[in-house]
Amino acid sequence: MSDHTIPNLVKGSGLRICSVPRHLGLGQQMRLSNRIDGRKTISVYEGVAEGAFKYSKDPVVGQQYLILGLHYHHPSDPSILRAWIWRTIKSLLDNTRYTRRISACSKISAEKITRHGSRSTSAIDPSGQCDSSPPHPLDPLSTSEIDATVSLIRREHGQLNFNAVTLFEPRKAEMMAWLASPETAKRPARAADVVAIAPGGKVYDGVVDLDQNKIVEWKHTPNVQPLITMEDLQEVEHVVRKDPKVIEQCGIIGIPPEDMHKVYCDPWTIGYDERFGTGVRLQQALMYYRPHVDDSQYTFPLDFCPIYNSEEKKIIHIDVPTVRRPLNKALPNNYHPEAIEKEGGFRTDIKPIHITQPEGVSFQVNGRSIDWQNWNIHVGFNYREGIVLNNITFNDKGNVRPIFWRLSLAEMVVPYGNPEHPHQRKHAFDLGEYGGGYMTNSLALGCDCKGAIHYMDAAFVNRAGASTIIKNAICIHEEDAGILFKHTDFRDESLCCNPWSQAYYLDGTVQLEIKLTGILNTYSINPGEDTKGWGTEVYPGVNAHNHQHLFCLRVDPNIDGPNNTVFQVDAVRGEGEVGSAENPYGNAFYAKKTKFSTPLEAMSDYDGSTSRTWEMSNTNKLNPFSKKPVCYKLVSREVPPLLPKDGSLVWKRAGFARHAVHVTKYSDDEIHPAGRHVPQTSGEPSHGIPAWIEAAGPNSSIDNTDVVLWHTFGLTHFPAPEDYPIMPAEPMTLLLRPRNFFDRNPALDVPPSYARTPSQVAAGANACGCKKSDGSSVLV
Repeated sequence: MSDHTIPNLVKGSGLRICSVPRHLGLGQQMRLSNRIDGRKTISVYEGVAEGAFKYSKDPVVGQQYLILGLHYHHPSDPSILRAWIWRTIKSLLDNTRYTRRISACSKISAEKITRHGSRSTSAIDPSGQCDSSPPHPLDPLSTSEIDATVSLIRREHGQLNFNAVTLFEPRKAEMMAWLASPETAKRPARAADVVAIAPGGKVYDGVVDLDQNKIVEWKHTPNVQPLITMEDLQEVEHVVRKDPKVIEQCGIIGIPPEDMHKVYCDPWTIGYDERFGTGVRLQQALMYYRPHVDDSQYTFPLDFCPIYNSEEKKIIHIDVPTVRRPLNKALPNNYHPEAIEKEGGFRTDIKPIHITQPEGVSFQVNGRSIDWQNWNIHVGFNYREGIVLNNITFNDKGNVRPIFWRLSLAEMVVPYGNPEHPHQRKHAFDLGEYGGGYMTNSLALGCDCKGAIHYMDAAFVNRAGASTIIKNAICIHEEDAGILFKHTDFRDESLCCNPWSQAYYLDGTVQLEIKLTGILNTYSINPGEDTKGWGTEVYPGVNAHNHQHLFCLRVDPNIDGPNNTVFQVDAVRGEGEVGSAENPYGNAFYAKKTKFSTPLEAMSDYDGSTSRTWEMSNTNKLNPFSKKPVCYKLVSREVPPLLPKDGSLVWKRAGFARHAVHVTKYSDDEIHPAGRHVPQTSGEPSHGIPAWIEAAGPNSSIDNTDVVLWHTFGLTHFPAPEDYPIMPAEPMTLLLRPRNFFDRNPALDVPPSYARTPSQVAAGANACGCKKSDGSSVLV
């Protein structure tokens, strides 16, 4: 896969919510309490668990519900218990009120643990006691919901391998109606979105209604391959090392059979190869060698590429170059701490930086909803996009104003620039082909996050259908973001005049930050061989190819309501020549706004010469002072074009990257800009954004309606030796900033660390006259 980390979504005013890629952990333990209240209980025993139900009454709302206490006899198989719970509840209870309450409890509850200054929200309550309230409709599925989904599907459709079981997000109209009137509107149903693979390779897509415990949709989807899971990747290396043809190729380049245990591979999806099509689930194995188990394999790339059939679990072909490249004879180039110690050790003049919050944090977490400094945001998470931010609002002096309905990093592609076979296949879609959520790392206090941390876990399904948990998949914390605003009055007679102002987070800004780091994908090169400009020899015998990192941000604006319009904004010179009546001194310039009325018009690219930005506006509401529509502005400066040519394989497959901005009319099912199933697509017919625009009509109206803005940004990477053996982090940021949204700076009520008025300065107070916010923190 590509050499990057999954980005940190940074929620404005200092709320940062982060996750990092990892290898998927497959272990899970379920623990349930054996505390049982004997009053009004019904004891049950079925060889699986002993337990009791009791009727109770919520002391706050006075609503009756059921509590289930259990002593579990089979800790090795939690799915048996969960299936038994459902059978017992249904057999004992005929009152739908109680069934609904216990159903909600068995789905999800909150675990809050204080350790090392951190708190964690888990999908399973280790005490077995559950919150009486049902999960929020946008909460990710819990382990029990995943298990119930798998059990139901297996009961009706037999043995399957599961590729994904995730939340089927409620329809937007239903959610908005419920949020507007939660007491009277129908609560959106909890449902699971399922991707499964049957014996023989048939792919099925389905939806399970968890409230009704029934499958509402189940269909065979032909000619597609779902994403490659960590389990798919892990099995390739074992087969590769034992394959006779691979052993033969290793011998040709200088690796004897007894050294096959030193041969490693990085499995990738095959992208697309016309020789094999889409009917068989394939991976390509990028081959490497390690002289020692702790050496970096990327110093020793091998020149051939096996093709692996995931269904038959065997190598079906090996791509071999016309010019062979023997095993690299260079010394290892390592980055592990032990290797650095041997090379002379670490620098010793770095002093520690400690982050403390003696009075605790300024944010509050209720389930997966976060309140912080006027912001409210719901934090979702799924196997593909990772973090999803929903229903983002800002409390503007008591008026809760909607800003964004949904924000996510929806896709990315990493095209490589070497035209020689088989490198044209190397253009990884890291989210659509592998899953950003599946690759999430379990975060650690002090390593990935510092300060007072609130963690959230993530629940997934593995191939066998068992639910799994990644502990601490998301961390939320505050950090100092520097100067919030600073001003020097002209009449202060101050020498520290600095009229430039910056606004971080507390002013209503939302920032997306991505840090690119990792290890370059490398290929072998002979001594003296010309790279032809397609790459750089970053170390003797190591060729790192040119490539791009192109991310697609999905922005569902809700600027004071769902009906929005997108404008392109360019800084342009005034029309009149110098000396003309309209521009006598030639200094005139203004913001030229171009309204996007159709998806075709909205296909736009970045122009640095005009400082181009894009505004998402509610033209139905004007700012009382500027008389301009309220809006949020997308400010993004790192926006390279897709460099592979029009009509190329990458251009066809990554249609979302053809332009910096696309705008489409909202549709509930249009979430993934490269399509639902990405591996082994050819781009013909098109998938994702191009297909949606074609279906809706390129000239259909997107004016003053519910729209989605898709923004592709990133960087082009020409590798250098400084990037090897591991790349320094290269940050990228973009901003979503309020324009004409507030009546004035919304951060003025943040307490200053020091401030002086002009009259105080005139009376002899210390001169700087700066006003700086103490609260310019970031909740990360």
